[in-house]
Amino acid sequence: MRILLTNDDGIFAPGLEVLEDIAAQFSDDVWICAPHEEQSGAGHSLSLNAPVRLHKHGPRRFSVTGTPTDAVTLALRKVMDSPPDVILSGVNRGANLGDDITYSGTVSAAIEGALAGIRSIALSQVYDRGANHEQFDAARQWGARAVAPLLDTPLPSRTLVNVNFPPITGAAVAGIRAVRQGFHDYSRGSVVEGKDPRGLPYYWFGLHAIEHTLDHGTDLEAIDEGFVSVTPLQLDLTHHASIGALAERYQT
Repeated sequence: MRILLTNDDGIFAPGLEVLEDIAAQFSDDVWICAPHEEQSGAGHSLSLNAPVRLHKHGPRRFSVTGTPTDAVTLALRKVMDSPPDVILSGVNRGANLGDDITYSGTVSAAIEGALAGIRSIALSQVYDRGANHEQFDAARQWGARAVAPLLDTPLPSRTLVNVNFPPITGAAVAGIRAVRQGFHDYSRGSVVEGKDPRGLPYYWFGLHAIEHTLDHGTDLEAIDEGFVSVTPLQLDLTHHASIGALAERYQT
């Protein structure tokens, strides 16, 4: 089995080392092509206004000066001599739950893989900055158990899987749940205004604590209850139930 690894935290991110350990349990034909620097929040963006450079760090290990989407694109078109069987993206430092997946470079790298017809899985470690244990412990201990069934489970085309690990020790994890995507109660973005040394204003987008309603059967509930969440996602964003009503409005 040939596996491609990528992420949005960058080629030197600790979560990528965790992902390498997970992948090594399934194959010795593992390739890496990740952004050269952190690209968190890049979403499914593609570099169109500047050239992207490719750096080789060792056998089957590359980085690109661009987004996670750029990294997957270059891996498939320039780096690898044949397509991978699986793409694993992560392990992200921080959650990719609910509607946050729309911002996620980690999930978007898997989206790019799914668009290319390759089985793709995004993995994220929910973070607790006040924890007194190694932050990626749950991902280390449960990563292979979460990934193994996803390697041969039949999935429709243009489908990917989003996996999140709870912010607890591996020993404390309650198990794995297949769940649907949840939604946060409100936007989590914050805008901090400041002034640069010349007195000109700048704005820094940040994150703050977010409240959410733990709807039953969602990724948010699973993580809150100490489970690994596994959520299949589809790239068809069409709201099919609304097509008929809209079609009636456009009839002449």
